[in-house]
Amino acid sequence: MGLAGDGFTVRSGGGPPEILSQVELRNLHFATLGEPIKILMPSLSPTMEQGNIVKWLKKEGEAVSAGDALCEIETDKAVVTLDSGEDGILAKIVVEEGAKDVRLGSLIGLMVEEGEDWKQVEIPKDVGPPPPVSKPAMPSPSPEPQISVPAKKQHPAGLMQFRLSPAARNILEKHALDASQGTATGPRGIFTKEDALNLVKLKQMGKITESRPAPTPPSTQKASLPPPATTGPLYPRPMIPPLSTPGQPNAVGTFTDIPASNIRRVIAKRLTESKSTVPHAYATADCDLGAVLKVRQDLVRGDIKVSVNDFIIKAAAVSLRQMPGVNVSWDGTGPKQLSSIDISVAVATDKGLITPIIKDAAAKGIQEISKSVKALSKKARDGKLLPEEYQGGSFSISNLGMFGIDEFTAVINPPQACILAVGRSRPVLKLTEDEEGNGTLQQHQFITVTMSSDSRVVDDELATRFLESFKANLENPILLA
Repeated sequence: MGLAGDGFTVRSGGGPPEILSQVELRNLHFATLGEPIKILMPSLSPTMEQGNIVKWLKKEGEAVSAGDALCEIETDKAVVTLDSGEDGILAKIVVEEGAKDVRLGSLIGLMVEEGEDWKQVEIPKDVGPPPPVSKPAMPSPSPEPQISVPAKKQHPAGLMQFRLSPAARNILEKHALDASQGTATGPRGIFTKEDALNLVKLKQMGKITESRPAPTPPSTQKASLPPPATTGPLYPRPMIPPLSTPGQPNAVGTFTDIPASNIRRVIAKRLTESKSTVPHAYATADCDLGAVLKVRQDLVRGDIKVSVNDFIIKAAAVSLRQMPGVNVSWDGTGPKQLSSIDISVAVATDKGLITPIIKDAAAKGIQEISKSVKALSKKARDGKLLPEEYQGGSFSISNLGMFGIDEFTAVINPPQACILAVGRSRPVLKLTEDEEGNGTLQQHQFITVTMSSDSRVVDDELATRFLESFKANLENPILLA
């Protein structure tokens, strides 16, 4: 039996449900196998592989109407609300709120039609709760070659060989002693000649006897586990710092494991891929904001509030319209010319950076751009962005000027080809000559912008010409009409 609607289809039969196509945001996966109605974990973004149940907004036994919010789901992009697709009663919450890494298509809840006894609903045998995804173990750092313990070997005298200096090895073999009876004091745990002579003295004093331990297989324990007990330490220092104990003061060298959100993991993955696979090139220009600040003051007098960043977005969009060769992307095999100029604007949230999109920015006025930026920024911080509001984009702008940053370089957001990094406005004295040739120093407000470009599609010459166009448009706001 199948149910189709709004870009997705879910079928169910005698086995687990089969998701045939990707759902749109705010639509619900329903698969009916007789009764009840199954609520499945939907795909809410192209890169989403699993989601977290943040909060259930309905309780078991509560009536639900089509369009009502059922729960909040954290995707790899944002926290979004999952709405019901039909009327009924929420009969069973299968996956409780707070559950992490729930796979796509997993059963998260059950509904029944109005009038049915929701208390008698049972979880279908063919689709039970998704097995919990175990938290990945913290990767152990690769041991340094200098401090790793080589495989132990049995020498002719029957003694165990450790990391010994040549002189120490000769002394220990001569006196039938084992390095594990002493302490290594050399750099990186090397058992030195002096350490061996100390063992000889202890033997002569009767404090230790000859030791010929039986051979043991090489240790296969992970670095995070404690070393096997011996009569003497094998390492002069621990391999990794120990975990801190909750409720107790942190000891020297301890650390606290910080869980990463889905958004943070995706950001880390995409930034790493971008820097390792995209050939970044950089070009920088200084722009005079004098004319923009004057126009902005005139608009404020008319009770029209816009920011300098709104002018920057508009100037970038107009420059892309004038130079469509920069409004491109790389699809893995070659460049693609994009028909729409959609500007992604980086917004910092408490869960990471997200880039809502100003659609068709070149056709919008400054005031319309300003309203769009404010509305999308608020939705981004509240985790309420729809997929179409942050997916795609043809060019990105990241402005750290508000944080007092003079200039910086940004990482390209593939498959986009460019990102413009904007610094803060700063006063600069500039020599200006009048018609008679007399020069005077005047104060100007400048910003520094740096464009990161994908050299596969935007070469240095094209990037330079784009920045020249951007600078001319920003310094002459009349060109932005």
